[in-house]
Amino acid sequence: MKRSVLTRYRIMAYVTGVLLVLLTLGVIAKYVLDIDGASGFTSVVGIAHGWLYILYLVFAFDLGAKAKWPVKRQIWVLLAGTVPTAAFFVERRVTRELESRITEEAPLTAKV
Repeated sequence: MKRSVLTRYRIMAYVTGVLLVLLTLGVIAKYVLDIDGASGFTSVVGIAHGWLYILYLVFAFDLGAKAKWPVKRQIWVLLAGTVPTAAFFVERRVTRELESRITEEAPLTAKV
């Protein structure tokens, strides 16, 4: 597995996680605190999160397929983008696991 597969997953995990936290704060501001402008903010962030979550799903599925994960693990990673802050924790755990595998698979290159 190439490092680029993990890198693009990591980027989308952070983007999805940040947008979901912002969306959660926007919903709180809109419905609990009744702040003016929160409705527009929530709409924009919600649409952005929705579209980018689809991209996150594609990259996470690709990563899981190349890492040969079982279905339960794959679903766990895919759903991490739906729970605020879960994407950060899942990304960290996945990265720790796969970094060592990528390092082991990398061919030894001679330094000149």
